[in-house]
Amino acid sequence: MQGTEFSFNTVLLHGVDTYYPNGATHVPIYQSSAFRHENAEELEGIFNNKAMGFSYTRINNPTIEDFEKRITLLEGGIGSVACASGMSALFNALMNILQSGDEVVASAGLYGGTVELFDDLKAFGITTRFVSENVPAAYEKLITDKTRVIFAETIGNPKLDVTDIKSIADMAHAHNLPLIIDNTTTTPMLVKPLSLGADVVVHSSSKYINGNSDAISGVLVYGGKFKWDERYPGLLPYRKFGPFAYIAKLRNGLFRSTGGCLSPQNAFLNILGLETLGLRMERQCENAWELAQYLRGLDSDFIVNYPGFFDHPDHRLASEQFGNRYGAIVTVRVGSKERAFSIMNKLKIPFILSNIGDTKTLVLHPASTIAAHLSKEEQLQSGVYEDMIRISVGIEDVEDLKKDFLQAIKTEDITKTA
Repeated sequence: MQGTEFSFNTVLLHGVDTYYPNGATHVPIYQSSAFRHENAEELEGIFNNKAMGFSYTRINNPTIEDFEKRITLLEGGIGSVACASGMSALFNALMNILQSGDEVVASAGLYGGTVELFDDLKAFGITTRFVSENVPAAYEKLITDKTRVIFAETIGNPKLDVTDIKSIADMAHAHNLPLIIDNTTTTPMLVKPLSLGADVVVHSSSKYINGNSDAISGVLVYGGKFKWDERYPGLLPYRKFGPFAYIAKLRNGLFRSTGGCLSPQNAFLNILGLETLGLRMERQCENAWELAQYLRGLDSDFIVNYPGFFDHPDHRLASEQFGNRYGAIVTVRVGSKERAFSIMNKLKIPFILSNIGDTKTLVLHPASTIAAHLSKEEQLQSGVYEDMIRISVGIEDVEDLKKDFLQAIKTEDITKTA
C-alpha cells in the first residue's frame, strides 16, 4: 500500500508494507549487531553496493530501515538516514557536503544546541553567518563565494519565528545552494518542506515523532532534486548514483565511519510513536492555541508569544504554510527570572525538563538551560530572555492546564506580596 493518495493518518498506519514475519503487526526488533549470509559472494556484493541486504547494524538494520522508510514517505523524499540523535542527524546532513573553508548562512532564532554545533564547526574551518532577520533578503545578503548551504528551522525554538520555506528555497537555488530545514517543531503533519523546495529535512525524532520521551534519535531526509556541482567535490564520485548521490555518499562515508547509528530498539519505539503523530499534533496544537490565549488574558504584564496570534509578525505566513495550525510551543515572559522559576516550581501538571514534543506538557527556562552556553548577544538572536518560560504543550485536558497555570501564578503573587 505505497500510496500517497491516502490522508496523513492512514499513511502513518498503512503507507509502508506491513507484512512482517509470522503475521506480526509491527516490525520485529532485530536486536543483532551483525547478519550472517549464505555465502561469501553475497556478503561481498553487499559491501560493494552491488546487492541488497544487511551486514552490520552500524550501517543499517531491518528495524531501522522500516523507520527510515516511514519518514521518507511522510516527508516525500527519496531516502532517509536515521541517526543516534537529532544533533547527529544535523551534523551528518551538514558535514556530508561541507569542508574546511566553507560557509553556512543560518537563521538566528535557532535551538541553542544547534548554535553550539555551528560554533564547534569552527574547529573544522567552517564559518556560520547568522541572519539578522528571517527573510530571504537577509540570507542573500550574507551569501559569499564560500557559502555552501542555507539552514533554517521551520519554527525557531524558542523564538517562534516562522521560516518562509518556499521563498528562501527559491533564493538559495538562484545561487545554486541547497536548503536544509529542521522540521522538528512542526513535523510533516503541519508542513513538508521538501514540497516547498527544501533539499534536506532534519528531525530530532526524540521529540514529536517519538512522542513519549523514551528514545533519543534523529533522522534526515533527502529530496533528490538538487544538482551538486564542482563546489561539492566530495559528491562528484557519487554522481553515478543520480538522485541518490547525497544519500550514497553519506552511507558510504561519514555516517558509516563516525558510527552515529540509531539503535533497533529506539527505531521500534519511534515507529510506535509515529502511529499517533497526527492525532497528537492535532490535539497539542489545539491545546497550545487555547493555553496561549488564556495566558495572554491572565496577566497584562505577560508577553505571550505564539504564531497563532493575529498580531504575531509571522501569523499570515504560518497560516498559509501550516494550514492554520501553529505548533505546540508557547513562550511567556513573566517579568523576571525569579518569577519564572517561582511559577514553574508551583505548577503541578507540567514536567520541568529539557525536551519538547512529549504527550505531557513540559516547561523550561531556556536562558539557564538550553541557551546557557550562548553569549547574551546569541541569546537575544535566538529569542531567549531571562524572564522567559517555554511551554511544550501536551495532550492533557486543556482546562486542567489553565487551572494549573492560574493557581501557580496566583500562589506566586500571594507569596511575593506576603
